[in-house]
Amino acid sequence: MQRRTFLAVSALSAAAPMPAGAQNLGVWTALGSLAEKDGSTPIEGARWFEAEKPGDGMAFTFRPGLLAGAKAIACDMLIDGKDVIAFRITLGEGEKGRRFRYDFGGLPQCGFRVRMDLSLVDQNRWMAGREAAFLKPLCGGDRVDLSLVDRLTFTVLRKAPRTARWCMTGLAFLPKMPERLGAPLLPKGPLVDEFGQSALHDWPGKTRSAEELKQRLNVQLQLAPNQKWPEMFSRWGGWKNLRLGEGSGFFSVKKADGRWWLADPDGYAFWSAGLDCVRVDCEARVDGLETALKWSPEKPEYAAAWSEGRAGRRGAKFVNFLAANFIRVFGSEGWREKWAAIALAEMKRLRFNTVANWSDWEIAARASFPYVRPMNFRGARSGVIYRDFPDVFHPGFEQDAADYARQLENTAKDPAFLGYFLMNEPTWGFSSELPAAGMLYTTDLCHTREELARWLAKKYETSAALSKAWALETTFGRIARGRWRRPLSKESHADLREFSVLMVERYFSTLSRACRKVDPNHLNLGMRWAGVPPEWAVAGMKSFDVFSLNNYREKLSREVSDRIHAMLGMPVLVGEWHFGALDAGLPASGLGHVRTQADRGRAYRVYLEDAAANPNCVGVHWFTMYDQSALGRFDGENYNIGFLDICNRPYPEIGAAAAASHERMYQVASGAAAPYASAPEYLPILSV
Repeated sequence: MQRRTFLAVSALSAAAPMPAGAQNLGVWTALGSLAEKDGSTPIEGARWFEAEKPGDGMAFTFRPGLLAGAKAIACDMLIDGKDVIAFRITLGEGEKGRRFRYDFGGLPQCGFRVRMDLSLVDQNRWMAGREAAFLKPLCGGDRVDLSLVDRLTFTVLRKAPRTARWCMTGLAFLPKMPERLGAPLLPKGPLVDEFGQSALHDWPGKTRSAEELKQRLNVQLQLAPNQKWPEMFSRWGGWKNLRLGEGSGFFSVKKADGRWWLADPDGYAFWSAGLDCVRVDCEARVDGLETALKWSPEKPEYAAAWSEGRAGRRGAKFVNFLAANFIRVFGSEGWREKWAAIALAEMKRLRFNTVANWSDWEIAARASFPYVRPMNFRGARSGVIYRDFPDVFHPGFEQDAADYARQLENTAKDPAFLGYFLMNEPTWGFSSELPAAGMLYTTDLCHTREELARWLAKKYETSAALSKAWALETTFGRIARGRWRRPLSKESHADLREFSVLMVERYFSTLSRACRKVDPNHLNLGMRWAGVPPEWAVAGMKSFDVFSLNNYREKLSREVSDRIHAMLGMPVLVGEWHFGALDAGLPASGLGHVRTQADRGRAYRVYLEDAAANPNCVGVHWFTMYDQSALGRFDGENYNIGFLDICNRPYPEIGAAAAASHERMYQVASGAAAPYASAPEYLPILSV
């Protein structure tokens, strides 16, 4: 094994230096096939590295407590090549102790600074903030005590099939957060062209001129009125061959001959093939990256292409090149209406029957095109007690739920409205800790902690009995208030799990009841769990009509859908899935990765038709309508996951595949046809 050390703690040329007191972590041991390479670097004091596979990297060991007084770990980096690389920093307590994970990625050919805030080890946050080319920092693993941490690894988490190459300065720990970088180093020049496309890549479908863009959009607008669903679809996109009753005038859930369906307002069987983000959705976050733009849309003509900080992202600036491209062709007045006509026509052409989550659902409502709505709970009275989990036993929680439900008032009588998602991927669902356990560590006093103490007192009666059951010395008073600092015993897990079920059940039953009071007509589609939900979480979600999950795998697992159905007696709906490739000018594939655009089409057919053949599945919604920006959205995602690119060019391969599957999905769902099974090669994920 090689042992290496960096010479110095440096900064990017023309960038803010590291603050005084920065100390290098020092000697490291190579992991896997990591190799240092000779050659000058664009960053002063940096070194080149190459890696062939995930897991390659560096391992540091040091005395326990070295990081206890530090505020940050930092270094300056630049990724070579044309693809993102995702990295992982792991902090460990001893050889077999707890491990905290910090994942991030970086834009290629753009200098960035890693600024890892060590306060994140308390696990009360899942995502830290993106900063220019430093993308999507995420926390995971265990809560660790910095006084016990004695090792760190820096490894490649995900990479393209090509060799990963980057340069970096030495990892340093610092007494305060270092400054952000100013203008980034851009060794290859701007990263995106005047249309918002990658300037680093070239590919057959790249738009070459404004005239090409203008011709495409005008033809799409001209053809828009002619796009229709196939004859076998009902007026709502249901299946005319199977009617499940007279119809209630609204969408509903039905079970017939052993399988679940949605029923459209006229009673026809409906299987939801949806497309997320039917909106002008190619925002690029550009604060700190202004010099990475070859062309910047000028105000006032392009004012609608710009937006600024929102949703907690203070100081963030965004430019939407899809909007700019429509303004370039149609002018600053009326372009959005033309986009809407083209977008809904594309939905019809591709045989989608649902405008799915994160969309401009108002345009669907005006066109009587089936749609769903996203909701998001923010308890002004109850507050949060662990990540984004609210204080569900707070006396103001019921009123918070009532306020939240009122947003459904304006669609309560719309027959085109399919239903609502209560929320999306709450961050407490990404934690390895139970909500009840996380609450003990992060909230000194709250009504839910007091309720936990009362619940335990009913079960154990005395603190001595509780201490014996948990195999640790404690009292009901310590459970009720005061920051918990010790590791919880494995014996405590069963009680904390049972109480977490009660917390989740109270959370969602209260929200569901409030929503039904405002809108008794439409479907409660659940809360879009990220990935495979644990049984303790599912057990508290009995108040939904449909259980939704975001499932970025090769297929929806039949075992998972069967288990959810057995526990809750309801069908499942996939709220998000996708596949991307690296042959279309984006620096990352997405959460599903295949080799080519043709393979994206095959992967689409396999996933959708396998789900349609599943009697407990009532639909799948693809994420998203458009590719993400090559510069990355608010958090840095920059995936090839669209049916159209940033210049509104359709991808013909996946479009033809989707239309073919949508035209036969009802035959597959009814058992009259076998699902498509010619799967492509699935590649390792390349995303941040």
